[in-house]
Amino acid sequence: MSTLKSSVMAFLLCLSVNLHSQKNDSTKKAFFILLDGIPADVLEKVNTPNLDEISKTGGYARAFVGGEKDAYSQTPTISAPGYNSLLTGTWYHKHNVKGNSIINPNYNYWSVFKLAKESKPNLITAIFSTWLDNRTKLLEGATGTINSFKFDYSFDGFEHDTIQFPHSEDRKFIFNIDEHVSTHAADYVLENGPDVSWMYLEFTDDMGHKFGDSPEMYEAVKLADKQVGRVWNSLKQRMKKFNEDWMIVITTDHGRNKKDGTGHGGQSERERLTWIVTNKETNEHFKNKPGIVSIAPSILNHLDINIPEERAFELDGTSFINDITISDLSVIKKDDELHLNWKSHGESEKIKILLSTTNNFKEGKEDAYKKVKEVNSTDESAIISLENNTSIFYKVVLKSSKNSVNYWVK
Repeated sequence: MSTLKSSVMAFLLCLSVNLHSQKNDSTKKAFFILLDGIPADVLEKVNTPNLDEISKTGGYARAFVGGEKDAYSQTPTISAPGYNSLLTGTWYHKHNVKGNSIINPNYNYWSVFKLAKESKPNLITAIFSTWLDNRTKLLEGATGTINSFKFDYSFDGFEHDTIQFPHSEDRKFIFNIDEHVSTHAADYVLENGPDVSWMYLEFTDDMGHKFGDSPEMYEAVKLADKQVGRVWNSLKQRMKKFNEDWMIVITTDHGRNKKDGTGHGGQSERERLTWIVTNKETNEHFKNKPGIVSIAPSILNHLDINIPEERAFELDGTSFINDITISDLSVIKKDDELHLNWKSHGESEKIKILLSTTNNFKEGKEDAYKKVKEVNSTDESAIISLENNTSIFYKVVLKSSKNSVNYWVK
């Protein structure tokens, strides 16, 4: 009897360990969606059951685009700069996409796809998009160079297919393309489960430009929610069937003007006001109005991607999932001193303050950082003397055990 009891106990213990291991060893994947041109105040007044369901398991937050207003990182609240800020985790002063013509992007600032693929070459990447330039200019435009990237799977370019999608002034053909793209994305993900994917849908922005704050715009948001729901249902099925740990993130690229909601591109509060929805448990940074640049670090965090330190030092965003130590660094130069302020998260730890007077990274080279001070993360401020570091330009980095943050002083 004792032997039988011991055997049963051993079996149950083994089963428990195996189940726990299976839960912890689930394959991590990510799918992010950009719904164009929806300010937060519009989203919040429209019935969006699918986004609501996703946010209940994770969170919803107001967010921002446009970089730091009236400072070196200020970024136009235009679509392509917003897309690239999402993709690279950096603002315009780094990725160099100023408008929708996408002239001379700086591909030295890698996208979330390239960062993930360089770390884990076996990851499968996919894009589903109603705008071809997202892939051919923003992401694959450097093909053949040292920083080239190519998707494993792409489904886009249908705006150029005037046979299947005849163009019309009411822009309903864009809605039809969004339907085509989102339906295929849901089917493809359900069947194949790529590791890192992006879906871009355009119709909401078209209705904003055409009608502004209007029933047409609100209806477009409702339709976009249904398109998100298709993908979300596929992810839920895969999570249940294949022991996969999916992170979904949905956001937008800019708000709209205050006057009537038709335009955007400036730095008004409403044009900068966006939002983020995710199914993952969020940290304190998420609740403090993160920038669109925080999405890429969050996805990389979820996928357990460890990127090279010199690339981590360039990210302008901070992960809004899992543990972080510091966020929201700002620096002001006063005479021969740099005055630093930041936000602390969690228990106090020693963090390093690093300083560089070079900006070689933008040319694909390394910057020379040196440690100038070590402080407690909970101090949330520090002063650095510049007596021995005279320059017209400084890169300041705070480095902790969990993450780093940076700020430029020009």
